[in-house]
Amino acid sequence: MSLIVLIESVDGAVATASLESLGAARELVSQGFGSEVVALCAGGGHDAALLGDHGAQRVLEVEDLGAYSADGYAEAFAKVLGMQEARGVFAAATVRGRELLARVASLLDLSVYSEAVGLEVEDGSLVVTRPLFAGKVITRVRCNAPVACVSLRPKVFAPKSGQGEASREGLSAGTLEMKAVVQEILATAAGKIELTEADIIVSGGRGTGGPEGFAPIEALAEKLGAAVGASRAVVDSGWRPHSDQVGQTGKVVNPTLYIACGISGAIQHLAGMKNSRYIVAINKDPEAPIFKVADYGIVGDLFEVCPALTAAL
Repeated sequence: MSLIVLIESVDGAVATASLESLGAARELVSQGFGSEVVALCAGGGHDAALLGDHGAQRVLEVEDLGAYSADGYAEAFAKVLGMQEARGVFAAATVRGRELLARVASLLDLSVYSEAVGLEVEDGSLVVTRPLFAGKVITRVRCNAPVACVSLRPKVFAPKSGQGEASREGLSAGTLEMKAVVQEILATAAGKIELTEADIIVSGGRGTGGPEGFAPIEALAEKLGAAVGASRAVVDSGWRPHSDQVGQTGKVVNPTLYIACGISGAIQHLAGMKNSRYIVAINKDPEAPIFKVADYGIVGDLFEVCPALTAAL
């Protein structure tokens, strides 16, 4: 019985979150849940050596899938899954991963356990740990369905390397009904680090005072090789694009280091970043809620602290 991982790739490069999902699936196989890990890819030419190194034992490529179409991809993947003896279907809980897995599950009449932050095997069944209500509640759910269908929160499960080689097999999706096809993706900024992929994030809040207030934050981020994030208040004010928003209605991130500058710490924002490994808060208000979740707190003006940190680095 296979554990199928839906692989997401951008410009031919496999997303880090998908490699993390492969590692999580391989760990389940080592615990006796499923017999092998299969990477299911859209299109041909994927790096089977890379996928194998991170946990895949077989690579299935649906070679005639072109530009992304949610309904078309879901139909194709559901067809392939119908030909496999699957024990579980996994995908990274990215924007595309969540959309695609939900559609695949619907076609196969399966339930989805979303945003998993923990996976365990108990008495032969998969137990999924996932947060609810902006992380205020943590639930453990036993999956008794014949096929477990789970999306995994990025930056939670560590990728595994040195797992071996993977065999490659090409498949055909056949005739698909595609209601919409993505023709082109326009990048907003060349070389910009994607928040959900970043290992270090420097974020700014209302304390920046305006778009120009992000200059010291961007300088610090550049020195650290970090991504730049923002709170909802900043995005709602039009100071930064929505793609920079960290929070419950933005992006959920789990970097090694998160530096919050001028962010008070509203529950909506905390839901998106409180699982970061280390949190540094910079705020003039010593009573700001952000300090309750911070590992290190600096009570001070971000316009003084950030340049000082950049100079020290």
